[in-house]
Amino acid sequence: MKNIIKVVGAIIENENNEVLCSLPSKNMSISKLWEFPGGEINDGENPEVAIVRKIKDTLNCTVKFESLFSATTYEYEDYILNLMVAKCSLVDGQPLPKDYLKLIWLPIEYIESLNWSQTDIPTVKKLVLKNSKKARI
Repeated sequence: MKNIIKVVGAIIENENNEVLCSLPSKNMSISKLWEFPGGEINDGENPEVAIVRKIKDTLNCTVKFESLFSATTYEYEDYILNLMVAKCSLVDGQPLPKDYLKLIWLPIEYIESLNWSQTDIPTVKKLVLKNSKKARI
């Protein structure tokens, strides 16, 4: 039976309608693929608490959990990944690539141009779709 890993990611938008995208460091398992910043949920921890903790640990800034945006399960060769992605707002500080090779702010309409991890692709598509509907209103 494959190990199930629960992780949480953050959609952090700035005032220019850009989303923070992160490229994991070379020593992480999915380096070279973009993802929403975040990390593993500890046993007994809820996603709301986990995302605030992980962003503080990995980006050296503080976010506020706003709402759950998506949930995806993806089966890799050796494990199953359950990813919950939350909309978060930046409360204090600016994101620094402490545990990431690179961070970029990218307009939502361009985020599909990055090479995303398989688990994040459904969230990327949903975010782009919601943004395009919002732009038409």
